Amino acid sequence: MRYLLIVGLIVLGVVLFLWGRSLHASTHVNDKAYDILLSTLLSHSVPEISVDRLAAEPFQILDARTAREFEVSHIPGATWVGFEDFSLDRLTGIDPKKPVAIYCSVGYRSERIAEQLHRHGYPNVVNVYGGIFEWVNTGHAVVEVLSIGV
Repeated sequence: MRYLLIVGLIVLGVVLFLWGRSLHASTHVNDKAYDILLSTLLSHSVPEISVDRLAAEPFQILDARTAREFEVSHIPGATWVGFEDFSLDRLTGIDPKKPVAIYCSVGYRSERIAEQLHRHGYPNVVNVYGGIFEWVNTGHAVVEVLSIGV
């Protein structure tokens, strides 16, 4: 009986933990499988916004993908800041007091950079939930700088 109680408490704890994580991510994407992937991939350590909110509100937009990814396509008005070689020096012209939205492909890299920006005095930074993939999947336009030969 004691063993069943312990196992039951462990199962209940796991269920509550997973349920709490799903509640924490108040922003969702349209595709359920993609949403589940994002809810487990991201730590939700910074505020998140939907791509529709990004399109509707005035944000300073930062791109946390590689330079090559940015050259292929990016969200209109975005400034490239990178990820692996990220430097605060790339934020020239970005006002730390105004809202900043940062994105990458799905939101993982941008979440890491958003954490850094919060630590360096940018209090109004949000992560774009679903990244540029969700941006394109919902019909928003991108700037295409280079075409990829197939």
